[in-house]
Amino acid sequence: MKIIMSGGGTGGHIYPALTLLRAVQSKIPEAEFLYVGTEHGLEADIVPKEGVPFRALDLAGGFERHFTLENFKRAANAILSIKKAGAIVKEFKPDVVVGTGGYVCGPILLAASLEHVPTLIQEQNVVAGITNKILSKFVTKIAVGSERALKKFPADKTTYTGNPIRRAVLEGTRAEGLAAYNFVDDKPVVLISGGSRGARSINRAMIEVLAHASTDGSIQFLHVTGRGEYDDVTARLKDAGVELNSLDHIRVEPYLYDMPRAMAMADLAVFRAGATGLAELTARGVPSILIPYPFAAENHQEFNARELVEAGAARMILNKDLTSEGLERLIKELIGERDRLRSMAEASKRLGRPQAADTIADMIIALSTGGR
Repeated sequence: MKIIMSGGGTGGHIYPALTLLRAVQSKIPEAEFLYVGTEHGLEADIVPKEGVPFRALDLAGGFERHFTLENFKRAANAILSIKKAGAIVKEFKPDVVVGTGGYVCGPILLAASLEHVPTLIQEQNVVAGITNKILSKFVTKIAVGSERALKKFPADKTTYTGNPIRRAVLEGTRAEGLAAYNFVDDKPVVLISGGSRGARSINRAMIEVLAHASTDGSIQFLHVTGRGEYDDVTARLKDAGVELNSLDHIRVEPYLYDMPRAMAMADLAVFRAGATGLAELTARGVPSILIPYPFAAENHQEFNARELVEAGAARMILNKDLTSEGLERLIKELIGERDRLRSMAEASKRLGRPQAADTIADMIIALSTGGR
């Protein structure tokens, strides 16, 4: 069995693709894979380190949403990319091609469709991305991460599966997390993360929250700033009189290589609303305060967040309304009302689809063996 995986640009496209690859691999160990991405995307660095064969397509990026001369150049580049993708498909001879989002999926899945190779796309967000909207007309199967996304695609080939998450997310324990960060079990833990690159608005809002928390040890905080923001955050905390080295209940880290253990110990999370992060939070049943990234394509993060809010699993603060005072007040309100927090955790757990990767892997295998 030979499978092409494609997803590029951000971790939100790359890691689901790798998760699906591993899920298929666990079922069909002899399966062969080729990952098709872009030369300059994160996938060019991440995928080879995972030991997965990688081929790059040279892409100029997506189309602008209004008439420009640049769009003509990008259209010409897209046509050339489809030809190059077609050559990859003919050379590798895949049994199925899978896309998880990003511009690179367009050429490779279109080329596969033209060669009558079965194809599947996985849409993580409530609001479908423009590439997947176009591809939905050509692909064989569509797996969506949100029930609300079902109505965005053709009903006869779309399945609500949830979003694939790493197995490690479900394997971590609270005890392991507490031990890793030297936290205690009898105090609540709040996990703050704006994603791998960080979120400046969240980081700035947390300065005053952590400054106040430094003199009140009733809540434990693990704040992940993102590498590019770490020095700024620690400098601002120092200016605010916070001596992190002397505090046992506040940890500030640039990046976590083991986010699953951190989630396992979290009583409450303060997050952006990317689909992968939300899939992991709900699989663990972690209640959250969501602050959607306001410049996400078609404002999809706000739609992602609203789904959790309406289910009772989260509270939302829009980025434009974010203040230190408001964030601190909401954290204390939720941590202080254990019954409400427990109810939110249960609602989060109900939204979780921890077996999504296995479900989609079965769909991929069925397509590769001629099933529909």
